[in-house]
Amino acid sequence: MKILVPVKRVVDYNVKIRVKPDGSGIDLANVKMSMNPFDEIAVEEAVRLKEKGVATEIVIVSIGPAKAQETIRTALAIGADRGILVETPDAPVEPLAVAKILKGVVEAEQPGIVILGKQAIDDDCNQTGQMLSALLGWAQGTFASKLEIADGAAVVTREVDGGLETVRLKLPAVVSTDLRLNEPRYPSLPNIMKAKKKPLDTKKPDDFGVDISPRLKVLKISEPATRKAGVKVGSVAELVQKLKAEAGVL
Repeated sequence: MKILVPVKRVVDYNVKIRVKPDGSGIDLANVKMSMNPFDEIAVEEAVRLKEKGVATEIVIVSIGPAKAQETIRTALAIGADRGILVETPDAPVEPLAVAKILKGVVEAEQPGIVILGKQAIDDDCNQTGQMLSALLGWAQGTFASKLEIADGAAVVTREVDGGLETVRLKLPAVVSTDLRLNEPRYPSLPNIMKAKKKPLDTKKPDDFGVDISPRLKVLKISEPATRKAGVKVGSVAELVQKLKAEAGVL
Protein backbone atom coordinates (compact mmCIF):
# COMPACT_ATOMS: atom_id res chain seq x y z
CA MET A 1 0.00 0.00 0.00
CA LYS A 2 1.21 3.47 -0.89
CA ILE A 3 0.90 6.30 1.66
CA LEU A 4 0.71 9.95 0.62
CA VAL A 5 1.81 12.49 3.23
CA PRO A 6 1.34 16.23 2.58
CA VAL A 7 3.75 18.51 4.49
CA LYS A 8 3.90 22.28 4.86
CA ARG A 9 6.82 24.66 5.31
CA VAL A 10 6.04 27.04 8.18
CA VAL A 11 7.82 29.39 10.57
CA ASP A 12 9.57 27.25 13.18
CA TYR A 13 7.49 26.86 16.33
CA ASN A 14 10.34 28.22 18.49
CA VAL A 15 10.43 31.54 16.62
CA LYS A 16 8.64 34.59 18.03
CA ILE A 17 6.48 35.96 15.25
CA ARG A 18 7.02 39.58 14.20
CA VAL A 19 4.30 41.60 12.45
CA LYS A 20 5.37 44.05 9.74
CA PRO A 21 5.13 47.70 10.83
CA ASP A 22 2.43 48.44 8.24
CA GLY A 23 0.31 45.47 9.39
CA SER A 24 0.38 43.91 5.93
CA GLY A 25 1.67 40.53 7.08
CA ILE A 26 4.29 38.57 9.00
CA ASP A 27 7.95 39.54 8.76
CA LEU A 28 9.73 36.48 7.37
CA ALA A 29 13.14 38.09 6.83
CA ASN A 30 15.90 35.89 8.29
CA VAL A 31 13.31 33.71 10.04
CA LYS A 32 13.95 30.00 10.55
CA MET A 33 11.47 27.81 8.66
CA SER A 34 10.75 24.14 9.31
CA MET A 35 8.17 21.40 8.78
CA ASN A 36 4.78 21.91 10.38
CA PRO A 37 4.91 19.88 13.65
CA PHE A 38 1.62 18.07 12.98
CA ASP A 39 2.98 17.03 9.57
CA GLU A 40 6.12 15.65 11.25
CA ILE A 41 3.82 13.38 13.24
CA ALA A 42 2.13 12.28 9.99
CA VAL A 43 5.50 11.45 8.40
CA GLU A 44 6.58 9.50 11.49
CA GLU A 45 3.35 7.50 11.49
CA ALA A 46 3.76 6.65 7.79
CA VAL A 47 7.34 5.49 8.39
CA ARG A 48 6.22 3.32 11.30
CA LEU A 49 3.57 1.72 9.11
CA LYS A 50 6.21 0.98 6.50
CA GLU A 51 8.50 -0.53 9.14
CA LYS A 52 5.61 -2.81 10.17
CA GLY A 53 5.23 -3.96 6.57
CA VAL A 54 1.83 -2.29 6.14
CA ALA A 55 3.07 0.27 3.60
CA THR A 56 5.28 -0.31 0.58
CA GLU A 57 6.01 3.32 -0.40
CA ILE A 58 5.73 6.75 1.21
CA VAL A 59 5.29 9.75 -1.06
CA ILE A 60 5.72 13.25 0.36
CA VAL A 61 4.00 16.21 -1.29
CA SER A 62 4.43 19.88 -0.44
CA ILE A 63 2.77 22.95 -1.92
CA GLY A 64 4.82 26.11 -1.71
CA PRO A 65 7.92 27.96 -2.98
CA ALA A 66 11.08 26.27 -4.24
CA LYS A 67 12.54 26.42 -0.71
CA ALA A 68 9.90 23.88 0.35
CA GLN A 69 12.23 21.27 -1.17
CA GLU A 70 14.15 21.47 2.12
CA THR A 71 11.00 20.42 3.99
CA ILE A 72 10.48 17.49 1.64
CA ARG A 73 14.13 16.43 2.06
CA THR A 74 13.63 16.44 5.83
CA ALA A 75 10.70 14.03 5.42
CA LEU A 76 12.80 11.87 3.08
CA ALA A 77 15.54 11.77 5.73
CA ILE A 78 13.02 10.52 8.30
CA GLY A 79 12.23 7.58 6.03
CA ALA A 80 9.96 8.54 3.12
CA ASP A 81 10.81 7.28 -0.37
CA ARG A 82 10.24 10.17 -2.79
CA GLY A 83 8.83 13.67 -2.94
CA ILE A 84 6.63 15.91 -5.08
CA LEU A 85 6.83 19.70 -4.89
CA VAL A 86 3.91 21.63 -6.34
CA GLU A 87 5.68 24.94 -6.75
CA THR A 88 3.72 28.12 -6.09
CA PRO A 89 4.71 31.78 -5.57
CA ASP A 90 5.98 32.68 -2.12
CA ALA A 91 2.49 33.55 -0.86
CA PRO A 92 -0.07 31.63 1.21
CA VAL A 93 -2.24 29.11 -0.66
CA GLU A 94 -5.73 28.82 0.82
CA PRO A 95 -6.90 25.45 2.19
CA LEU A 96 -9.45 24.82 -0.58
CA ALA A 97 -6.82 25.32 -3.29
CA VAL A 98 -4.44 23.05 -1.36
CA ALA A 99 -7.15 20.36 -1.13
CA LYS A 100 -7.85 20.61 -4.86
CA ILE A 101 -4.15 20.23 -5.70
CA LEU A 102 -3.86 17.27 -3.32
CA LYS A 103 -6.89 15.70 -5.01
CA GLY A 104 -5.01 15.87 -8.30
CA VAL A 105 -1.91 14.32 -6.71
CA VAL A 106 -4.02 11.54 -5.16
CA GLU A 107 -5.63 10.75 -8.51
CA ALA A 108 -2.18 10.53 -10.10
CA GLU A 109 -0.51 8.52 -7.33
CA GLN A 110 -3.45 6.32 -6.21
CA PRO A 111 -2.40 5.91 -2.55
CA GLY A 112 -4.25 3.62 -0.17
CA ILE A 113 -4.32 6.28 2.54
CA VAL A 114 -3.49 9.97 2.97
CA ILE A 115 -2.02 10.94 6.36
CA LEU A 116 -1.62 14.64 7.10
CA GLY A 117 -1.37 16.99 10.06
CA LYS A 118 -4.70 18.16 11.46
CA GLN A 119 -3.69 21.81 10.97
CA ALA A 120 -0.76 24.08 10.22
CA ILE A 121 0.62 26.23 13.02
CA ASP A 122 0.79 29.36 10.82
CA ASP A 123 -2.91 29.73 9.93
CA ASP A 124 -4.51 27.13 12.26
CA CYS A 125 -7.25 26.56 9.67
CA ASN A 126 -7.79 22.82 10.29
CA GLN A 127 -9.64 22.51 6.96
CA THR A 128 -7.47 20.82 4.33
CA GLY A 129 -7.97 17.20 5.46
CA GLN A 130 -11.73 17.54 5.67
CA MET A 131 -11.93 19.31 2.30
CA LEU A 132 -9.73 16.68 0.65
CA SER A 133 -11.92 13.90 2.03
CA ALA A 134 -15.04 15.59 0.63
CA LEU A 135 -13.49 16.21 -2.80
CA LEU A 136 -12.33 12.58 -3.07
CA GLY A 137 -15.48 11.08 -1.55
CA TRP A 138 -13.26 9.15 0.89
CA ALA A 139 -13.85 8.32 4.54
CA GLN A 140 -12.03 10.52 7.03
CA GLY A 141 -10.64 10.10 10.54
CA THR A 142 -9.60 13.42 12.05
CA PHE A 143 -7.57 14.22 15.21
CA ALA A 144 -6.08 10.72 15.32
CA SER A 145 -4.27 9.73 18.53
CA LYS A 146 -3.97 6.09 17.42
CA LEU A 147 -4.00 4.43 14.00
CA GLU A 148 -4.17 0.75 13.11
CA ILE A 149 -4.50 -0.65 9.59
CA ALA A 150 -5.60 -4.20 8.81
CA ASP A 151 -7.95 -6.11 6.49
CA GLY A 152 -8.51 -3.18 4.15
CA ALA A 153 -9.62 -0.84 6.91
CA ALA A 154 -8.15 1.81 9.23
CA VAL A 155 -9.17 1.94 12.87
CA VAL A 156 -8.69 5.48 14.13
CA THR A 157 -8.91 6.58 17.75
CA ARG A 158 -9.93 10.24 17.71
CA GLU A 159 -9.53 12.92 20.34
CA VAL A 160 -12.89 14.60 20.89
CA ASP A 161 -14.21 17.04 23.50
CA GLY A 162 -15.67 14.27 25.65
CA GLY A 163 -12.63 11.98 25.52
CA LEU A 164 -11.84 9.40 22.82
CA GLU A 165 -13.88 8.06 19.91
CA THR A 166 -12.92 5.05 17.77
CA VAL A 167 -14.02 4.84 14.14
CA ARG A 168 -13.41 2.17 11.50
CA LEU A 169 -12.75 3.50 8.00
CA LYS A 170 -12.88 1.55 4.79
CA LEU A 171 -9.75 2.28 2.75
CA PRO A 172 -8.86 4.43 0.89
CA ALA A 173 -9.25 7.12 3.52
CA VAL A 174 -7.91 10.44 4.81
CA VAL A 175 -6.48 10.59 8.34
CA SER A 176 -5.34 13.76 10.13
CA THR A 177 -2.93 13.48 13.03
CA ASP A 178 -3.09 14.91 16.55
CA LEU A 179 -0.23 15.52 18.99
CA ARG A 180 -0.48 12.27 20.93
CA LEU A 181 -0.28 9.92 17.93
CA ASN A 182 3.51 9.55 18.23
CA GLU A 183 6.79 11.34 18.86
CA PRO A 184 8.68 12.08 15.63
CA ARG A 185 12.27 10.81 15.39
CA TYR A 186 15.29 12.93 14.52
CA PRO A 187 16.77 12.03 11.12
CA SER A 188 20.27 10.60 11.38
CA LEU A 189 23.18 12.09 9.46
CA PRO A 190 23.48 9.08 7.09
CA ASN A 191 19.78 9.31 6.29
CA ILE A 192 20.09 13.06 5.67
CA MET A 193 22.82 12.31 3.13
CA LYS A 194 20.76 9.56 1.52
CA ALA A 195 17.75 11.88 1.29
CA LYS A 196 19.67 14.17 -1.06
CA LYS A 197 19.68 11.40 -3.67
CA LYS A 198 16.04 10.38 -3.37
CA PRO A 199 13.77 11.43 -6.28
CA LEU A 200 11.90 14.72 -6.03
CA ASP A 201 9.57 15.82 -8.84
CA THR A 202 8.41 19.38 -9.37
CA LYS A 203 4.91 20.24 -10.58
CA LYS A 204 2.78 23.37 -10.99
CA PRO A 205 -0.84 23.98 -9.89
CA ASP A 206 -1.73 24.25 -13.61
CA ASP A 207 -0.70 20.60 -14.03
CA PHE A 208 -3.72 19.73 -11.91
CA GLY A 209 -6.01 22.39 -13.37
CA VAL A 210 -6.19 24.34 -10.10
CA ASP A 211 -6.50 28.11 -9.80
CA ILE A 212 -4.74 29.23 -6.60
CA SER A 213 -5.94 32.85 -6.77
CA PRO A 214 -6.97 33.89 -3.23
CA ARG A 215 -10.66 34.13 -2.42
CA LEU A 216 -10.01 35.96 0.84
CA LYS A 217 -8.31 39.30 1.43
CA VAL A 218 -6.39 40.00 4.62
CA LEU A 219 -7.13 43.57 5.65
CA LYS A 220 -4.72 43.85 8.55
CA ILE A 221 -2.54 41.78 10.86
CA SER A 222 -1.78 42.98 14.36
CA GLU A 223 -0.13 41.57 17.46
CA PRO A 224 -2.25 40.69 20.51
CA ALA A 225 -2.62 43.45 23.07
CA THR A 226 0.03 43.41 25.78
CA ARG A 227 -1.28 41.83 28.95
CA LYS A 228 -1.58 44.26 31.83
CA ALA A 229 0.15 43.59 35.14
CA GLY A 230 -1.92 42.02 37.91
CA VAL A 231 -3.04 43.86 41.03
CA LYS A 232 -2.90 42.55 44.60
CA VAL A 233 -5.95 43.09 46.76
CA GLY A 234 -6.13 43.20 50.53
CA SER A 235 -9.37 41.31 51.09
CA VAL A 236 -12.13 39.30 49.48
CA ALA A 237 -14.44 42.30 49.75
CA GLU A 238 -11.98 44.45 47.78
CA LEU A 239 -11.66 41.70 45.18
CA VAL A 240 -15.44 41.53 44.73
CA GLN A 241 -15.66 45.31 44.51
CA LYS A 242 -12.98 45.45 41.77
CA LEU A 243 -14.63 42.62 39.85
CA LYS A 244 -17.89 44.56 39.90
CA ALA A 245 -16.64 48.09 39.33
CA GLU A 246 -13.56 47.63 37.15
CA ALA A 247 -13.80 44.24 35.45
CA GLY A 248 -17.57 44.28 35.12
CA VAL A 249 -17.83 40.50 35.48
CA LEU A 250 -20.16 40.42 38.48
